[in-house]
Amino acid sequence: MYKRQKKSWVKHLDFLLLDMICFGVAFFISYLVKISGEPEAYVNIRASYSRLVLFLLLVDICIAFFSEPYTGILRRTRWDELKAAITHCTIVFVVLIIYVWLTKQSEIFSRQILLVFWGLSLVFVYFSRCVWKIILRQRMIHGEKFVKFVIITENRYAESCVEDFQSNRYKEYEVTGVIIVDRDRTGERIGGVPVVASADGCLEYIRTHVVDEVLINGNTRESSEALAEELLELGVTVHFYLVHASSMRPNRMVNQYGQYIVLTSSMKIASNYQIFIKRTMDIVGSAIGLLFTGVAFLIFAPVIKIQSPGPVFYSQTRIGRNGRRFKFHKFRTMVVNADQMKEELMEQNEMDGHMFKMKDDPRIFGIGKVMRKFSIDELPQFWNVLKGDMSLVGTRPPTEDEFEQYELHHKARLGIKPGLTGMWQVSGRSEIQDFEEVVGLDTYYISNWTLGLDLKILFKTIAVVLSGKGSE
Repeated sequence: MYKRQKKSWVKHLDFLLLDMICFGVAFFISYLVKISGEPEAYVNIRASYSRLVLFLLLVDICIAFFSEPYTGILRRTRWDELKAAITHCTIVFVVLIIYVWLTKQSEIFSRQILLVFWGLSLVFVYFSRCVWKIILRQRMIHGEKFVKFVIITENRYAESCVEDFQSNRYKEYEVTGVIIVDRDRTGERIGGVPVVASADGCLEYIRTHVVDEVLINGNTRESSEALAEELLELGVTVHFYLVHASSMRPNRMVNQYGQYIVLTSSMKIASNYQIFIKRTMDIVGSAIGLLFTGVAFLIFAPVIKIQSPGPVFYSQTRIGRNGRRFKFHKFRTMVVNADQMKEELMEQNEMDGHMFKMKDDPRIFGIGKVMRKFSIDELPQFWNVLKGDMSLVGTRPPTEDEFEQYELHHKARLGIKPGLTGMWQVSGRSEIQDFEEVVGLDTYYISNWTLGLDLKILFKTIAVVLSGKGSE
């Protein structure tokens, strides 16, 4: 039987439980320190503190769910772990403060307890993670309780294959032997691993020794399938070599398409729950956004009609995920013939690349400048988000003429649904004049996407818009 590796946030459930214990202990100690001098004053509010602890643990679970703080935790340096612990504990602390303030319980809960809790939680979380990582690493290095693994390969691949497996310090297997099928090297050692059999003795060795899993590397497809059939009858788990990891992106998984088992690689592979939560956020956010759109329509539609006779809304074909075309909607802030005037203004384009941006664009009429400054013109795009053409956070969709000028690597920024906002918008877009920098920000977002990153960008976007820096 083969145990499927855990994925996503539950992969490091041990670290999540460890953090929860640390938070609980830190809160309990900070509470004891405070009440030791005046225990009578806290008797009647003990239940309130108990509820706050439960809320605290729920917050920690939600943070783990959305931001995935344990990704790559075993490979972090101590300095990286300290930064991660500070970030994690501070987020928990800030959420607690906001909760206390919103529920109007600031007079109940002691500021001293909360501040001491923050300091203690940081110390406990950091040191407990470091200690637990040392324990896990030692177990991995010494191969305690890990599966017994045998490599079946051809002589030409033997050296490199063993080296690849042995170079991984943090493994969950122990390579106990190599079987070379096209030459008899029994008794030799390759990279410290013994050659235990040739093709003739392969099955007999596996029958008489402890072997949990084997990797078949280098055989023809027909011979590999025949060997796998015999190995499966012995109850051994079989792995087929498909492609070397160095030639693929870090995000990869095995899928079945039709009758073919394929190795899938992409800039980012998201889990079902991540896609579900992102879409749920889009639906809820767009529903709220459409309410603001309705209010904005009542206020600005008459002004638009007066200052520039024509339609209130502006619709344009934009390029979405992987080249899909869709109708993109905005409040109209330019004169009716703006698209025709764009050709005449291309010489004044401030962007170096396949986007158009111009300060004091003469096509924008009076109220349009105000609407653009505070991104009010973008509000109708909540309808695109609700339909599923766009997301709240993503990459900005190019126009058709911009897309036609794209070079090969530019299309990478279309590997995700376009968004109302994104990395470019919250990274000082008014100062960015090189399209390659836009592409770099967008591809970074796609490759490093998490739900927590989306929330961070949304909060930054709100700050940018309210400050009046949200105009294109």
